Amino acid sequence: MSGQKPSLRSGSPQSRFQVDVVTEAAASSSSSPAPAPGDGSKPPEESKGRFRVVGFADPGALGSAMDIGLPPDVFHEPDTTKSDSVSLHSTGTGHTHISDSHSNTYYMRTFGHNTIDAVPNIEFYRQTAAPFGEKMSRPSLSELHDELDKEPFQDGLANGEEPSAAEEAAALAAKEAKGGSVKFGWVKGVLVRCMLNIWGVMLFIRMSWIVGQAGIGLTIAIILMATVVTTITGLSTSAIATNGLVRGGGAYYLISRSLGPEFGGSIGLIFAFANAVAVAMYVVGFAETVVEMLNDVDALMTDELNDIRIVGTLTVILLLGISVAGMEWEAKAQILLLVILLGAIANYFIGSFIPIENKEPKGFFGYNAAIFIENLGPDFRDEETFFSVFAIFFPAATGILAGANISGDLTDPQTAIPKGTLLAILVTGLTYVAVALSAGSCIVRDATGDHNDTVSDTVNCTDAACTLGYDFSICKEGGCQYGLMNDFQVMSLVSGFGPLITAGIFSATLSSALASLVSAPKVFQALCKDKIYPGLVVFAKGYGKNNEPLRGYVLTFCIGLAFILIAELNIIAPIISNFFLASYALINFSVFHASLANSPGWRPSFKYYNMWVSLAGAILCLVVMFVINWWAALVTLLIVLALYIYVSYKKPDVNWGSSTQALMYNQALTHCLNLTGVEDHVKNFRPQCLVLTGFPNSRPALLQLVYSYTKNVGLMVCGHIKTTSRRPNFKELSQDHTRCQRWLYEKRIKAFYTPVFSDNLRHGTQFLLQAVGLGRLKPNTLVMGFKNNWSEGDMRDVEIYVNTIHDAFDLQFGVVILRLQEGLDVSHIHGQDELLSHEKPPVGTNEVVVSVNLVKDSDSDSCPSKSTSNQSSPLIIRETKPPLSLTDQRLLESSQQFKKKQGKGTIDVWWLFDDGGLTLLIPYLLTNRSKWGDCRIRVFIGGKINRIDHDRRVMATLLSRFRIDFSDINVLGDINTKPKKHNKLSFKELIEPYRLKEDDMEQEAAERLKAQEPWRITDNELELYKAKTNRQIRLNELLKEHSSHAKLIVMSMPLARKGTVSSALYMCWLETLSRDAPPLLLVRGNHQSVLTFYS
Repeated sequence: MSGQKPSLRSGSPQSRFQVDVVTEAAASSSSSPAPAPGDGSKPPEESKGRFRVVGFADPGALGSAMDIGLPPDVFHEPDTTKSDSVSLHSTGTGHTHISDSHSNTYYMRTFGHNTIDAVPNIEFYRQTAAPFGEKMSRPSLSELHDELDKEPFQDGLANGEEPSAAEEAAALAAKEAKGGSVKFGWVKGVLVRCMLNIWGVMLFIRMSWIVGQAGIGLTIAIILMATVVTTITGLSTSAIATNGLVRGGGAYYLISRSLGPEFGGSIGLIFAFANAVAVAMYVVGFAETVVEMLNDVDALMTDELNDIRIVGTLTVILLLGISVAGMEWEAKAQILLLVILLGAIANYFIGSFIPIENKEPKGFFGYNAAIFIENLGPDFRDEETFFSVFAIFFPAATGILAGANISGDLTDPQTAIPKGTLLAILVTGLTYVAVALSAGSCIVRDATGDHNDTVSDTVNCTDAACTLGYDFSICKEGGCQYGLMNDFQVMSLVSGFGPLITAGIFSATLSSALASLVSAPKVFQALCKDKIYPGLVVFAKGYGKNNEPLRGYVLTFCIGLAFILIAELNIIAPIISNFFLASYALINFSVFHASLANSPGWRPSFKYYNMWVSLAGAILCLVVMFVINWWAALVTLLIVLALYIYVSYKKPDVNWGSSTQALMYNQALTHCLNLTGVEDHVKNFRPQCLVLTGFPNSRPALLQLVYSYTKNVGLMVCGHIKTTSRRPNFKELSQDHTRCQRWLYEKRIKAFYTPVFSDNLRHGTQFLLQAVGLGRLKPNTLVMGFKNNWSEGDMRDVEIYVNTIHDAFDLQFGVVILRLQEGLDVSHIHGQDELLSHEKPPVGTNEVVVSVNLVKDSDSDSCPSKSTSNQSSPLIIRETKPPLSLTDQRLLESSQQFKKKQGKGTIDVWWLFDDGGLTLLIPYLLTNRSKWGDCRIRVFIGGKINRIDHDRRVMATLLSRFRIDFSDINVLGDINTKPKKHNKLSFKELIEPYRLKEDDMEQEAAERLKAQEPWRITDNELELYKAKTNRQIRLNELLKEHSSHAKLIVMSMPLARKGTVSSALYMCWLETLSRDAPPLLLVRGNHQSVLTFYS
């Protein structure tokens, strides 16, 4: 019974929605069961996991649970307060689940009546990259709106990465079998990690020296400056972290989702590398302390350098073992190290209140006002300055992203990151200030360590030590080993128990090393998962219940070990600090940029941020980078720039809704509106072309030629008019639009694709001519292919074709028609493009074309098309293709001729009539392209035989004023010569089938036939336009005589007056004019000037 589902119609198991029809007042209607999945029949759609079957819970309306197909062992209480509806749905794994209205997609009694419309639910807004589990989705618009017997519209999966319901359920079951993943709260996950990372070895072995150099006042200023930078960054981090669900990847995730893959990819790579090398820095710091202790007791194994390498290697292996053991073990180790570190800090403060007499010769006297006053001001020595001391201290303030870097392992990153990070900055900042005040108040700058250096009556002594009975004035000559300025281990001296300070140093270095060892692989794994750098995808794989990046751990270990073996980090250390600062700068800039873009999607729940403060923070980070080390800052910026350029060039296939996109939209909208308020000027004219290509890859020659003169110059829109004899399928149209626009993007053709449904070519073109464009970004030129097979098809299509040209002129558009003798449409040649679909158009649909070859009609699709709704990508069928016919081979070769570089040759411009200059502008734009750069322009004009030289000079003057280079000007004095007799006979044969021959019939019959077939040519019309007809025949003769070897001919297109020249006669003119010629572009502007010689 579990497989039984109610049917909408009796005997209709394949109906779209397997639900019972229930009226609000009536009892249930009987339903026939659908075949169970196990009976060998095709399972319904719901078994795919995309749709869910809905059952009614109201027994008064439906009866028992058995009536709606519920399993017999499921009991449902209809009157429970928790839910008023029950859902039976398939997960795609063969299991059926009952769920209530709070977790179900479809609802029946939500508002007291039958509906599958869902109420708002947080589950519907989860992204496709959500953790594995039962992903819920609201009913699609098609499921609610379409006819019940129609196939539903399937949304394409984002980048093809969304797992199916079956895969999600399987992954969830596997995860549950292994046990739940370990997640951390804000204290254990963020606060502890950040404090351990910020409290570095600097606290114990450099803080006292900084106080000695800068004095208490400037030391506090240094701490506050560093804290301002980290606090602003912390606020920015909090804003980004609360603007949506945060996944693994830390700083990389925050930056990439805000600024896009270019910034995120570049900073993510160097941030992961910086963390990996930071492991070596901290481990070497630990190893140096250990080796000093060994040296004190003469227990060195070899020499100091090699001992550092040995101890460092053993230490990093131990840390790797802790990390690989899992995040839980690593967190426990961090807690232990924090306890030791807190004990060491407490030990120092306790010791500072216990002055011991034997420590006084070494400079420690306990808290004393005289010492405080003496140490309040700076005493810079050894060429140190305020900024050099600041550069030494600032790395101690970094580490604020230690919690954010494991964002994927936090229970609630949106709450944990702001709370833990900002509290850690506050606690550690206060600790540094307290240590500075304490050390400056109880320790003098210099001391000899000699008990005999007491004050005598003969010595003139004025410093603080003198008031306490000691004379350390000899230290002014140098050589003293104690005091703030000389003893890096002075905090051990002050503390109550010295070895505990050493343990604190060990704890600080090891905890920072462990945090970096965990952060680097996590960030690197997130970077690799996004496939920003294709070669690094191998490191994206995770293992175990926590998806641990074991490969990343090994890589981090290898990088860290390599730098440990170098054991010389004085050069690499400032670069690492700059890497971290670059990350901070971009996080701050992300908040500023997102606020500036004013995207509706930017609405962080953390409100204590300001876009201008974030911008100031970004600038401060850059300033600090150069203060710490100017050359390291330059290296960092160059590396970021190089990676940015690389990612921008590769254009990774991701879409994260970044603020870069939002700002780009804002700028585009603003500029479009600004353009609208500016009148057109002839100097700024650009050919903005509406090209009737059909699917973009149907007519490559037309697409490539037009793109050659619109690229980076003007707008190009690929118009596609779909004629249909049935109701338009707008969902299919939308899918085609997405797919074809993507095809243009992948081919790097800067154009838009715009499809429309219409009953014929003319009406569809009218829609496009009137509606396409935005403000000034609107087409002004219609580009079509020549209808090569016009004489073989229905003459009504010719009438529509010619009237389309008339409509363009009526709307003040220029018109361009391209003719290739082989034709343009290659859609019927399978395999001519890697994205061509093998599918046929649905029944009742045919695609309008404006250019076809001699044997191919105009009803085929060529762009990736979708004939069944359960496909979301083009179908590419690999099969043995029959050999192409000779005609198709020539057509295919001809279609690619404008894609390759044109060699030396000519573009012949037959500028016979002044249309405003479009006939001349298009060839000029072509010759500016590298493909056409070797071609020279030859100009042909009509003239009188007795004024040829004069006409040539006049035209040369005009072209020079237009600043258009030309190689030759030909004046055709014989343009009005009568054409050859055999050509006139050929024209007569061409028009014969289309003549009305009204003299051979009654006048009434002739009028009736003309009304029925308006394309027919009357005798009166032939006589009236005899001279114009002869001119077209003669021009074709001249074309063959002068331009038979041209790479391209651009020629003024003859006009036909509406209502006077029949469409058949006009097509005969165009056919005669362009027959047996090289590639020919017939051009007629709208007779508004597009060229000017004024500045």
